[in-house]
Amino acid sequence: MTQLEPDRGDEACSVYDRAVPVGPDVLRVTANNPSPFTSWGTNTYIVGTGTLAVIDPGPDDAEHLKLLLSIIGDRSVSHIFVTHTHRDHSALAAGLKATTGARTAAHGPQRRLKPTGGQGEMLIEAGIDFTFMPDLVLHDGDVVGGDGWSIEAIHTPGHAANHLAFGLVGTGTLFSGDHVMGWSTTIVAPPDGSMAAYIASLDKLLDRNHTLYLPGHGAPMTQPLDRVRTLRAHREMREAMVLTRVRDGDRTVPDIVRALYSRTDPALHGAAGLTVFAHLERLIERGLVRATGQATMDGLYELV
Repeated sequence: MTQLEPDRGDEACSVYDRAVPVGPDVLRVTANNPSPFTSWGTNTYIVGTGTLAVIDPGPDDAEHLKLLLSIIGDRSVSHIFVTHTHRDHSALAAGLKATTGARTAAHGPQRRLKPTGGQGEMLIEAGIDFTFMPDLVLHDGDVVGGDGWSIEAIHTPGHAANHLAFGLVGTGTLFSGDHVMGWSTTIVAPPDGSMAAYIASLDKLLDRNHTLYLPGHGAPMTQPLDRVRTLRAHREMREAMVLTRVRDGDRTVPDIVRALYSRTDPALHGAAGLTVFAHLERLIERGLVRATGQATMDGLYELV
């Protein structure tokens, strides 16, 4: 059995060689894939003490699989839950399933995407796992029972259309995936991502009473509803800023990105452009902005 140590907060997220307890009968194992988009790395969670559940197996990495199997030991795994089909969350599901015989469970496979144009399109395609196909398709409100645990699927589209959060029934714990993270705001990248859906999903979580969020990246959140409210306010503020830039004459996504993300690493401007485009889509839905032609990353925008 791999050594365990108490969670010390953010710094414990960079522990890559052991499991970290983050709740009753919940262990976090962080994949060694740190980046500007993954923080310290992708969090895999192991739930239970007898027959286990694994949430977000992580990237297709042999060392991460080896560590997970070491922690699992001679116990059985009945289910592998996947929050969404981005490679850093779902790609290892096939390898873990082949070794453990567990069933994979998710909202569904990744849908094919229509082109959006711009430099962000390659970023979207590179990060998506088109090969994942769940054994068990979960819909909003479905509950899967296991050995001493029950997990509820909560459909939270926005970051991805097939994104699920998972509630650990009877504990107040929510595995929030990439929908709510403590270390960063979430990238919302059309066409699979939707800002309107993302904000609606935040509102959905505000109506629930979870007291601990365990995210796909970063440390646990012990004041999660405050974090949700902060994220929602930030998105509304950012959208107001995008509208102001269009009002002041910026007509393209790159123009708006340069104005609003001037202090951001240029390497992240592609991701920022996707989020700006998502806000423009919502502004179009609200009747405040229109595209002069097709609404794409390369399109032209103006006030209505």
